[in-house]
Amino acid sequence: MPERTLTLTNKRGLHARAATKLVTCCQAFDACIKVSKGTQEADASNIMALLMLAAPCGTQLEFKAEGSEAERALEAIEALLDARFDEDI
Repeated sequence: MPERTLTLTNKRGLHARAATKLVTCCQAFDACIKVSKGTQEADASNIMALLMLAAPCGTQLEFKAEGSEAERALEAIEALLDARFDEDI
């Protein structure tokens, strides 16, 4: 199961708009993606579960994916986080 540890670098962290973009990104792939913050784990296709992680800027999140497009999904997620969810200019 491929996995990546990524750091939130956008100013507001994983708030509603960012979580929506993450869900949309994850749903585009044939993969089941889980996001972990410490001992908390969330399904990346569930916006409420993502918001419950309460992840501010600077938080490290671990993404695990399984499925035929798992690696491609993680690459897209990494690109989304690197782009700071297209929020910070």
